[in-house]
Amino acid sequence: MRSGQARLAIDYGSADTTAVLAWPDGTWTPLLFDGEPALPSAVLLSEDGTTVTGHHAWRAAPVTPHRFIPHPRQPSEQRLTVADTDVDPLDLVAATLRHVAEQAHQLAGTGIDDVRLVVPAGWGPRRRTWMRHAAHRAGLPPPQLIDAPTAVAGHLLATGLQLPVGAYIAVCDVGATAEVSVLRRGPAGFEVLATLADPTAGGTAIDDALTTTLTTSPPGADGQRWALTASLRAGKHALTDHPAVTVPLPDGPAVVLHTGLLDQAAQPVLHRIAHLTTEAITAAELTPRDLTGVYCVGGTARLPLLAQTLTDAGITPTLVDQPTLAAARGAADAGATNTTDPTTTEEPVPPVRRAAAIALPGFASLALVSQFLLTPEWRGSLMYREAILNWGELTMAAVFAVIACLSAGTVLASTIANRTTTPTSPGIHTGTGILAAASLGVAVSGMYAVVGSLYIGYPVNSFLRWTLLPITPTITAAAVMALIAARQWRTPAGGWSKLLAFPTSSVITAAAGMLLIQYSLTADRWPHLLLWIDLAGRVGGLLLGIGTVMAVVSQPILRLILSAPLAVITAALVSWPASGILGAIYAIAVTTWWLRQMWTHLLRPHHPHRPPQ
Repeated sequence: MRSGQARLAIDYGSADTTAVLAWPDGTWTPLLFDGEPALPSAVLLSEDGTTVTGHHAWRAAPVTPHRFIPHPRQPSEQRLTVADTDVDPLDLVAATLRHVAEQAHQLAGTGIDDVRLVVPAGWGPRRRTWMRHAAHRAGLPPPQLIDAPTAVAGHLLATGLQLPVGAYIAVCDVGATAEVSVLRRGPAGFEVLATLADPTAGGTAIDDALTTTLTTSPPGADGQRWALTASLRAGKHALTDHPAVTVPLPDGPAVVLHTGLLDQAAQPVLHRIAHLTTEAITAAELTPRDLTGVYCVGGTARLPLLAQTLTDAGITPTLVDQPTLAAARGAADAGATNTTDPTTTEEPVPPVRRAAAIALPGFASLALVSQFLLTPEWRGSLMYREAILNWGELTMAAVFAVIACLSAGTVLASTIANRTTTPTSPGIHTGTGILAAASLGVAVSGMYAVVGSLYIGYPVNSFLRWTLLPITPTITAAAVMALIAARQWRTPAGGWSKLLAFPTSSVITAAAGMLLIQYSLTADRWPHLLLWIDLAGRVGGLLLGIGTVMAVVSQPILRLILSAPLAVITAALVSWPASGILGAIYAIAVTTWWLRQMWTHLLRPHHPHRPPQ
């Protein structure tokens, strides 16, 4: 069982219902009903007053057809008569939702307080209130209602779609019916510009057309009708994996259903869907060229002929991965980490911790560069003096300067946002702040090299080699992060402040170690202090090795295991010739940390769907 409160998202459609459970760590799993991710929304009222739902309702329909309701989702004011009894459709919808809730509780192993319901974008307040009443009657907590196209758009962002603020998309939702919506991504989320629905342009209409194509006469009884419909539904779904299937008929021999017959029956319906899509785009005062993409979801969207029909109409469609679950997935992510906008996913960082993340590496950098400049070892005569320098100390000063500047990247982004009067994407602010921070780090490192060259009186080339080269990989990683933030390809969990926060424990330990090393190399060698000075250098080497491991490894046990051998090696290396090597080792560790952060949180393929544990 996972830890944390699960979220339940339900996409209750007129023909099928899908649902997913999502957890705070980003994992999710679909609910399965008789081994299938789609639960038929149909219900059957038995003679004893109980309600049979899902696949069981379809199996019982041929026996008691007068008690079978294939599409319980009715207008809020409508009443139904079933077996000469008035029935409130609200009770029928609640029965299906109750079935979903029971399955979710069984899978989660605990109560669920966060429920989201997907509703068509064209629904008004009356139908939305009606759906809330159905959820309450099913025993669910008060749900959050999310428009279907908005949920799909959120799912697209969560799966890595590059969609900048201001872009337009269309969502073609084709299940039992059809609804096409045009959306614009704004700074605070998605805005539905236009939505058109047609209950006669979907899977139900295709099923009716198939019935007419495959049978010479309509079924003589309701029982035969539902048995035939169930067979055709199963055969139509099987055609996604097979070129032809055998479909049994309740009043005659079995027939062979192949893709040609399906295309023949579906073609008029799909042409209506293409026309509906064109009308929705026109209603939004746009053209197909203005759209970043047209994304198809729903069970009927799997038909290959739909893509061809839309293409012939001048529209380039994209079939969303797992189209029947896309809306439920997006609804589950709504308001969760790393789904929509960077400003809504940023975890608040305590001011003291943020100040420490900037100040500690900054002061460590100043302390190291000051000691580097004030304690060179001079050898030779007055006219031919040679300065023996601890290049590793200068390298670490430059590395800490870059760390301090990048830790301030999100602060710079906030400042840029506050001074911007025009509406701009928050991701652009973050990317600009990171890039500005990286540039500041390069400038400070270059200044260290120039000041050192002037103060020591040596050519600047060596100083630049030991300041700019070690920070180049980190600056490159920061530039990639700035691009990702500006284009909003992905937002790290916890926000950019958390991603850019280098471990301060490593900074303190490594800086103290290098300060002790330099002290041991340059202190006056009084006979009675020689042992203590050497001991200080070895301790500094130990601290530098421990700080290096702390930068690379985060698990306490691994830190303990790896610190011992590396600390012994760095302590043994303490000497003038090896001082540059010690600084380079730590610079490599810092580069490794940045590359790991970038890979783990930004570049690694995101596969949140894992089976329950």
